[in-house]
Amino acid sequence: MENLRVLVVDDEPGIRFGVTRVLQAFRVRVPESDGDVGFAISQAESGEEALSALAEGGPDILLLDHKLPGISGLEVLEKVAVRDQDMLTIMITAYATIETAVTATKRGAYDFLAKPFTPEELKATIAKTARHLLLRREAKRLAEEKRQVRFQFISVLAHELKAPLAAVEGYLQLLRDHVVEPGSPKSDEVLGRSLLRIEGMRKLIGDILDLTRIESGQKKRELGDVDVREIAGRAIETAQPAARARQITIEVHGPDRLPMRADPGELEIIFNNLVSNAVKYNRDGGRVDVTLAQADQTLVVRVADTGIGMSPEEVGQLGGEFVRIKNAKTRNVMGSGLGLSILKKLAALYDGDVQVESTPDVGTTFTVTLKRQ
Repeated sequence: MENLRVLVVDDEPGIRFGVTRVLQAFRVRVPESDGDVGFAISQAESGEEALSALAEGGPDILLLDHKLPGISGLEVLEKVAVRDQDMLTIMITAYATIETAVTATKRGAYDFLAKPFTPEELKATIAKTARHLLLRREAKRLAEEKRQVRFQFISVLAHELKAPLAAVEGYLQLLRDHVVEPGSPKSDEVLGRSLLRIEGMRKLIGDILDLTRIESGQKKRELGDVDVREIAGRAIETAQPAARARQITIEVHGPDRLPMRADPGELEIIFNNLVSNAVKYNRDGGRVDVTLAQADQTLVVRVADTGIGMSPEEVGQLGGEFVRIKNAKTRNVMGSGLGLSILKKLAALYDGDVQVESTPDVGTTFTVTLKRQ
């Protein structure tokens, strides 16, 4: 880690050189950072000289004497506060009264050091100030990073919603302008496409809500004894209408009953994602095999399809939020690109994992492992 810059402002040479001598070899351990931090010391003997140094590039920590010839330390502090510099100020004073402390604090001082002070007192004050400064900067960095992530998330979300909204708007305009006659086969087709787009948007919004509840910890978990086979059966039942429409066979393999301690809502999200995707990305007349097994205290769920499959490069792209494989085979397949991300986050709640194996034009197998206790 780089050294923190310290500017010592005092009209007494003994104070300036004493502080320099003590801090040059001093290092502070910052547990939240990558290691220790040292200090690079510079000096000023007046308020005017200090302001000149600050104008050229402020230090990280300002050790500022209260009584200075010409501009006082409090006046320097006031000018520094106006500049809103990213540094902390420690006032050095032989007049450590309550009035002085209140005034200096109002003008932005972080701490005080009363003359005469020992090397140990100097080190303790500097160490506290350095840790506070670094933690404040880290908090600021994380806040900015969070803001950027939120901006990117909203931007991608807006992009994902823009296309289906534009499509529905176009279909409605066809009906409004009587380009398509109401009640005609063409109008039924237009309405069907509109409903499909709206369903896709509803699925996207549902996936986003699931994802945000999981990541924020706001989703209340209700752990209890559940039958995994029963939950898998409900997911298959939900997917059956779409599967029958394309003559896709779904079969479940494994024990008739598979008890586990889990949140039933979380398992339903896992199975619904796995089974619906296996149907969605399958070929007409294909099949989906859901296999349930247990190894020691681990539940293993495998969902294999006979669908379009993916190349190794495409498999490597999966996992990020809003990531969808886009090619000629998936052009007409609706999806949010959040399914695998949700699966991985839910699996992590059970000390588990998600693995993907796929071969183009052969099929894909998702394997989810979850601790049963």
